Amino acid sequence: MSDAPFACSRLDASLAEPLASLFDRAGSSCFCRYFTFEGDKNAWLARLAHEPDANRRELLAQAREAALSGVVATLPDGTAIGWMKLEAATSLPKLYAQRTYRSLPCFDGPRSGVLAVGCFLVDPAWRRRGVARGLLRAGLELARAEHMSAVEAFPRRAEGAPAEQLFTGPLALFTTEGFEIVSDQTQYPVLRLVL
Repeated sequence: MSDAPFACSRLDASLAEPLASLFDRAGSSCFCRYFTFEGDKNAWLARLAHEPDANRRELLAQAREAALSGVVATLPDGTAIGWMKLEAATSLPKLYAQRTYRSLPCFDGPRSGVLAVGCFLVDPAWRRRGVARGLLRAGLELARAEHMSAVEAFPRRAEGAPAEQLFTGPLALFTTEGFEIVSDQTQYPVLRLVL
């Protein structure tokens, strides 16, 4: 993707404000905090409605941490146009505790060194222009550089669904990048790429 008009980089403090601005422009008050939020669904909905600034602050704080938490796509002027949450599986217990994924045999065994793709956010003006693929490829490079053992993904299988409903990424994105299905549930397969 060297000819792409955007660059994909690991989230750090320098990319925090541009990333938060992407969430603002997209009207997404979650700021990618759901999987780390400790409350239940009703508390989450209340937070989205009444305390979106708390989510924004947490995203900005996370960007200052050393741990890998995601990849940001930016234009040459520094505008963020895409985001992919990529974090240690052990840091996202809420993702794995969802009814759809809870107790699946594919998650047996050592979890150290496993990363999870939690979600994507691509600026609507930049959708279907290779941003998600660029983010995923950059994330896989980072995972290999950090000697991770695998990356897991949770796409939704839904033909004709709008992009907003495919926030975990389309199935074809992962399969064309070498991910294999390790749990073939009808709408919610689990994919893994062993590094």
